Amino acid sequence: MFIRIFLSLLALTFLAFGIWSLLSPAAMSASMGVELGGPNGIYEARGIYGGVSLGAGLLATAGVFRPRMVRPALWFITTYMGGYVFARIAGLVAGDAPTTSFLMFVGFETACLVLAVVSLAAYRPE
Repeated sequence: MFIRIFLSLLALTFLAFGIWSLLSPAAMSASMGVELGGPNGIYEARGIYGGVSLGAGLLATAGVFRPRMVRPALWFITTYMGGYVFARIAGLVAGDAPTTSFLMFVGFETACLVLAVVSLAAYRPE
């Protein structure tokens, strides 16, 4: 039951963020204190934040409704959030200093990674 709730919450979060990023990538990035530049900045934000987030949301949704998709959804979340957490740590080691408000994203990504790993370890198909 916990895994379905976890995947449901992530699906809603990813889908909402993906839609927002597709419709208004400049406003989305500005809310995080990130400025999109260059001729491809908006286009790239739509693809990465919009498209990938929508894909993640759909995969998490599939995990909620299709038991055979639970494990692939959890593996995706583990690798996706693991990549973010790894890159955040590498950034800190390199001397990057995120704003205090941006640390909220780091906390979200870390919590999602931990919960996905724990869920993978605990998951027993019904």
